[in-house]
Amino acid sequence: MKFIDEARIEVIAGDGGNGVASFCREKFRPFGGPDGGDGGKGGSIIAVADRNINTLVDFRYAKLHKAKNGENGRGADCYGKGADNIMLRMPVGTLIVDRNTDEPIADLTEHGQEVVLVKGGEGGWGNIHFKSSTNRAPRQRGDGKEGERRELKLELKVLADVGLLGLPNAGKSTFITAVSNARPKIADYPFTTLHPNLGMVRVSHEKSFVIADIPGLIEGAADGVGLGVQFLKHLQRTGLLLHIVDLAPFDEGVDPVKDNKALVKELRKYDESLFEKPRWLVLNKLDILSPEERKKRVKDFVKRFAWKGPVFEISALTHEGCQELVIAIYAYLAEKRQSEQRSQETQMKEEAQGILSIDPDDPRFKVYEE
Repeated sequence: MKFIDEARIEVIAGDGGNGVASFCREKFRPFGGPDGGDGGKGGSIIAVADRNINTLVDFRYAKLHKAKNGENGRGADCYGKGADNIMLRMPVGTLIVDRNTDEPIADLTEHGQEVVLVKGGEGGWGNIHFKSSTNRAPRQRGDGKEGERRELKLELKVLADVGLLGLPNAGKSTFITAVSNARPKIADYPFTTLHPNLGMVRVSHEKSFVIADIPGLIEGAADGVGLGVQFLKHLQRTGLLLHIVDLAPFDEGVDPVKDNKALVKELRKYDESLFEKPRWLVLNKLDILSPEERKKRVKDFVKRFAWKGPVFEISALTHEGCQELVIAIYAYLAEKRQSEQRSQETQMKEEAQGILSIDPDDPRFKVYEE
């Protein structure tokens, strides 16, 4: 299936049905009174997050989604039937934005999450609601309300714990194949990866995390050169970035330090918050080098690259060092989750203490004796 991560649609909710002004005309009931029913409610349009969908391709071609109107009321206390809601199933990770105001409407981050995009109009009242002791034959009725309508932009940002960052042919696809169940296309030419790939990395039976691979970045990517910049948004939800470097390029004139510094510059130019995410350096393709040359190149790259963070030496092709890297990643993610949970629990305790602490001088809590 073709990977589509952006779409523009228009959603129109149904109008409510009109109420009716009617009077009972049954035999032996000469003063039957008003019996006009209400109009039915118009159909709403609801977005539903579905983990079984991974692309917005359905919305690239079906741009207009319109719900039906509610039925009009009828006599004999018959209410109009409400229209059915339309459920739009979208991938988990879809961000829904109003195109006219650029206001985010919803962020679908959990499977089964439902968000009302446009609400159907309420049905109008029939004349049975207007009867009273002074108005026994009301001829008033209410018209149905118009349903809401919106022009929306859908933007898919894949949900992954770890994102892969690197130049074309750095070995990102080979790495994700070595450590996960993903099977992207691998070839000996640039831009083999044309869309993001997700893989589940299983550390043990009950321990796993999700890793995302995007097309490689090149210099000028932030200005539209190459493919990777349009997929960088898929790394914005990740908790850790792996910067994979080809330390043994085939072309002798290639300088990995210079090229990867340009990549980092493009990353910062695109999004400062993405640049500030935790990032690990992963030096790949070391199986090609002799032990002496390997040690020399690793030391030279780290020094010239001015890298101060974690460094891992691997060979995605032979799987050397991959298992150690996977275990380190899981340990980091687990510690991060525990830290966030502790922070959340502390915040909840502080809020609870703030609620329970009562100022005796506060007049709202003062006890008055008779």
